[in-house]
Amino acid sequence: MVHGLNLYSYADDMKRQQKTANNGHGEGFPERLLAARKERNLTQQDLAEMVRCALTQLKRYESGASQPTLDVIKRLAQALHVTSDYLLFGKNERGPDEDLRLQFEAVSRFDPEAKKVVKQVLDSMILQQEARRWSSSTS
Repeated sequence: MVHGLNLYSYADDMKRQQKTANNGHGEGFPERLLAARKERNLTQQDLAEMVRCALTQLKRYESGASQPTLDVIKRLAQALHVTSDYLLFGKNERGPDEDLRLQFEAVSRFDPEAKKVVKQVLDSMILQQEARRWSSSTS
């Protein structure tokens, strides 16, 4: 549970992404890892050395045969100069829609008290929308 949200493990999410990618509906962790490595002009050996893992293990990550630990994901993200969210979720799988991104960036610069107020307003709006959704689905 994080901030009242029930989140499943990153491993479960990576399995879901791999299934989606294998069905042609998007790219998953292995594809993003491979693309980020190639974009940086790194060989598999280079990246394996940078993140302190065996070359065979990195090959398994890129093929989708194995899933890295959180610590390895962190080191991969740092070595590739991307966020762990990008590796796990892609560019647009998480975060606000493009039309809200600028507003959230502005809110991130608010003082702590103002952020608290914004969070309370958002929590209230989310609860209101969820209540509407639930009431319309039961009628």
